[in-house]
Amino acid sequence: MMKKLLVALLSLGLLFGCSNDTSTNDKQKNNNSQAVEQEEKEEIVTVIVTKNNGEEIIEEKEIEIEAGKEITVMDVMQENFEIETQFDGAFVASINGIAGSEEEKTFWHLSVNGEEAMVGANELTVEPEDKIEFDLQKYE
Repeated sequence: MMKKLLVALLSLGLLFGCSNDTSTNDKQKNNNSQAVEQEEKEEIVTVIVTKNNGEEIIEEKEIEIEAGKEITVMDVMQENFEIETQFDGAFVASINGIAGSEEEKTFWHLSVNGEEAMVGANELTVEPEDKIEFDLQKYE
Protein backbone atom coordinates (compact mmCIF):
# COMPACT_ATOMS: atom_id res chain seq x y z
CA MET A 1 0.00 0.00 0.00
CA MET A 2 2.84 2.35 0.86
CA LYS A 3 4.49 1.60 -2.52
CA LYS A 4 1.30 2.49 -4.39
CA LEU A 5 0.98 5.76 -2.48
CA LEU A 6 4.62 6.63 -3.16
CA VAL A 7 4.23 5.83 -6.88
CA ALA A 8 1.05 7.94 -7.02
CA LEU A 9 2.76 10.91 -5.34
CA LEU A 10 5.79 10.65 -7.63
CA SER A 11 3.52 10.51 -10.66
CA LEU A 12 1.68 13.62 -9.53
CA GLY A 13 4.98 15.37 -8.86
CA LEU A 14 6.18 14.56 -12.37
CA LEU A 15 2.93 15.82 -13.88
CA PHE A 16 3.11 19.12 -12.03
CA GLY A 17 6.81 19.44 -12.73
CA CYS A 18 6.26 18.92 -16.45
CA SER A 19 3.43 21.44 -16.55
CA ASN A 20 5.67 24.08 -14.95
CA ASP A 21 8.44 23.37 -17.47
CA THR A 22 5.95 23.83 -20.29
CA SER A 23 4.86 27.26 -19.05
CA THR A 24 8.50 28.25 -18.58
CA ASN A 25 9.26 27.06 -22.10
CA ASP A 26 6.26 29.02 -23.42
CA LYS A 27 7.53 32.15 -21.67
CA GLN A 28 11.00 31.62 -23.15
CA LYS A 29 9.49 31.12 -26.61
CA ASN A 30 7.48 34.35 -26.22
CA ASN A 31 10.59 36.24 -25.09
CA ASN A 32 12.57 34.82 -28.02
CA SER A 33 9.88 35.76 -30.54
CA GLN A 34 9.76 39.30 -29.10
CA ALA A 35 13.54 39.58 -29.49
CA VAL A 36 13.28 38.42 -33.09
CA GLU A 37 10.51 40.98 -33.75
CA GLN A 38 12.72 43.73 -32.33
CA GLU A 39 15.61 42.63 -34.54
CA GLU A 40 13.32 42.68 -37.58
CA LYS A 41 12.32 46.27 -36.80
CA GLU A 42 15.73 47.69 -37.60
CA GLU A 43 15.92 51.45 -37.47
CA ILE A 44 16.96 52.20 -41.05
CA VAL A 45 16.91 55.07 -43.50
CA THR A 46 17.48 54.84 -47.23
CA VAL A 47 19.86 57.22 -48.99
CA ILE A 48 19.62 57.54 -52.75
CA VAL A 49 22.20 59.57 -54.69
CA THR A 50 21.20 60.43 -58.27
CA LYS A 51 21.86 62.83 -61.16
CA ASN A 52 19.55 64.80 -63.47
CA ASN A 53 16.29 64.56 -61.52
CA GLY A 54 16.77 60.88 -60.73
CA GLU A 55 17.58 59.79 -64.29
CA GLU A 56 20.91 58.25 -63.25
CA ILE A 57 21.23 56.40 -59.93
CA ILE A 58 24.74 56.78 -58.54
CA GLU A 59 24.24 54.88 -55.28
CA GLU A 60 21.51 53.58 -53.01
CA LYS A 61 22.11 52.43 -49.43
CA GLU A 62 20.00 51.25 -46.52
CA ILE A 63 21.65 52.61 -43.39
CA GLU A 64 20.97 51.53 -39.84
CA ILE A 65 20.49 54.39 -37.39
CA GLU A 66 20.62 54.39 -33.62
CA ALA A 67 17.16 54.24 -32.05
CA GLY A 68 16.15 57.14 -29.84
CA LYS A 69 19.08 59.34 -30.83
CA GLU A 70 18.60 62.62 -32.71
CA ILE A 71 20.45 62.16 -35.99
CA THR A 72 20.68 64.65 -38.84
CA VAL A 73 20.97 64.03 -42.56
CA MET A 74 24.51 65.41 -42.30
CA ASP A 75 25.37 62.84 -39.60
CA VAL A 76 24.15 60.03 -41.87
CA MET A 77 26.10 61.37 -44.85
CA GLN A 78 29.35 61.95 -42.92
CA GLU A 79 29.28 58.45 -41.45
CA ASN A 80 28.45 56.61 -44.68
CA PHE A 81 29.79 58.63 -47.63
CA GLU A 82 32.85 60.65 -48.51
CA ILE A 83 31.46 64.18 -48.50
CA GLU A 84 32.54 67.80 -48.59
CA THR A 85 30.38 70.55 -47.14
CA GLN A 86 29.87 74.25 -47.70
CA PHE A 87 28.40 77.20 -45.80
CA ASP A 88 29.82 76.19 -42.41
CA GLY A 89 28.82 72.54 -42.79
CA ALA A 90 25.17 73.24 -43.52
CA PHE A 91 25.05 71.87 -47.07
CA VAL A 92 26.57 68.95 -48.95
CA ALA A 93 28.85 70.16 -51.76
CA SER A 94 30.36 66.84 -52.87
CA ILE A 95 29.40 63.17 -52.48
CA ASN A 96 31.99 60.47 -53.16
CA GLY A 97 34.04 62.86 -55.28
CA ILE A 98 31.10 64.21 -57.32
CA ALA A 99 30.68 67.92 -56.71
CA GLY A 100 28.28 70.61 -57.76
CA SER A 101 29.80 73.13 -60.12
CA GLU A 102 29.33 76.86 -60.69
CA GLU A 103 30.62 76.44 -64.26
CA GLU A 104 28.04 73.74 -65.05
CA LYS A 105 25.47 75.37 -62.75
CA THR A 106 24.85 72.20 -60.75
CA PHE A 107 24.19 71.61 -57.05
CA TRP A 108 23.13 68.78 -54.73
CA HIS A 109 19.37 69.04 -54.23
CA LEU A 110 18.15 67.42 -50.99
CA SER A 111 14.72 65.97 -50.34
CA VAL A 112 13.38 63.68 -47.62
CA ASN A 113 10.36 61.47 -48.29
CA GLY A 114 9.76 63.35 -51.53
CA GLU A 115 9.66 66.78 -49.89
CA GLU A 116 12.28 69.41 -50.69
CA ALA A 117 14.44 70.29 -47.69
CA MET A 118 13.86 73.82 -46.42
CA VAL A 119 16.87 73.77 -44.08
CA GLY A 120 20.44 72.56 -44.35
CA ALA A 121 21.37 68.90 -43.99
CA ASN A 122 22.93 69.73 -40.62
CA GLU A 123 19.52 70.84 -39.25
CA LEU A 124 17.27 68.21 -40.80
CA THR A 125 16.68 65.27 -38.45
CA VAL A 126 15.86 61.80 -39.75
CA GLU A 127 13.38 59.22 -38.56
CA PRO A 128 13.37 55.46 -39.17
CA GLU A 129 12.15 54.54 -42.67
CA ASP A 130 12.96 58.01 -44.09
CA LYS A 131 14.02 58.16 -47.73
CA ILE A 132 16.82 60.71 -48.15
CA GLU A 133 17.52 61.77 -51.73
CA PHE A 134 20.43 63.79 -53.05
CA ASP A 135 20.15 64.67 -56.73
CA LEU A 136 22.82 66.55 -58.69
CA GLN A 137 20.69 69.08 -60.57
CA LYS A 138 21.14 72.09 -62.81
CA TYR A 139 20.01 75.53 -61.72
CA GLU A 140 19.32 78.65 -63.80
